[in-house]
Amino acid sequence: MAFTGAAASLVAITVDEGIAGYRADTLRAAEILTERIGVDHRIVSFRELIGDDLDTLLIGREEQACTICGILRKKALADAARDAGATAIATGHNLDDEAQSVLMNAFRGDLPRLVRTTGTGTSEAFLPRIQPLSGIPEKEIAAYLFVQGLFSVLPECPYTKYALRAEVRTLLSDYECSHPGTMQNLMKSKKTIERYCAGTPVMEPLHRCRECGDPCSGALCQVCRLRHLLGK
Repeated sequence: MAFTGAAASLVAITVDEGIAGYRADTLRAAEILTERIGVDHRIVSFRELIGDDLDTLLIGREEQACTICGILRKKALADAARDAGATAIATGHNLDDEAQSVLMNAFRGDLPRLVRTTGTGTSEAFLPRIQPLSGIPEKEIAAYLFVQGLFSVLPECPYTKYALRAEVRTLLSDYECSHPGTMQNLMKSKKTIERYCAGTPVMEPLHRCRECGDPCSGALCQVCRLRHLLGK
């Protein structure tokens, strides 16, 4: 979801990665929902961005699915938001998503990602991102949608089986069931670490990609490096 104009109008953006047996159903659900609530809906695809759908790009690289998809989806969303004249991007990440990310970054020892925030708008190179649902558990969101008649039973991405997040989701759900408050405590820990790191440079300085001009931490952005890897 992107915000445009002074009156904060909404534009819904769906990224079509091109995943057989999965994305068609979710696109249809997004179209039905946005039409029902009267929100402009735009679709941007990987094929438009890089010339192929995700299924084709992943032939022989299936275990890299989430990495490749994440890089391209972030780029597609940012480009679509800018094309819509957006001033901010709102994502649907909930408490479960955020707690999973904290735990994954801790497992990886990835301090920059652990303390990074995308909602401050401190860099003109990026559209600020907000996560209005980040403090709400996934189950509560699902319950609300059921009550409102907005819930759709949709398939799960077939590449989930390759994702670390899938394992972390199961682990964290089990802990939350046995020890209620685990997810909230993880988020509190993240904020504590952010405070300790305040004023300490943990992120690499930003440059401009020498090929596309997008902001990045090296000579080439992740998308351009991926294009070279894929021969695009």
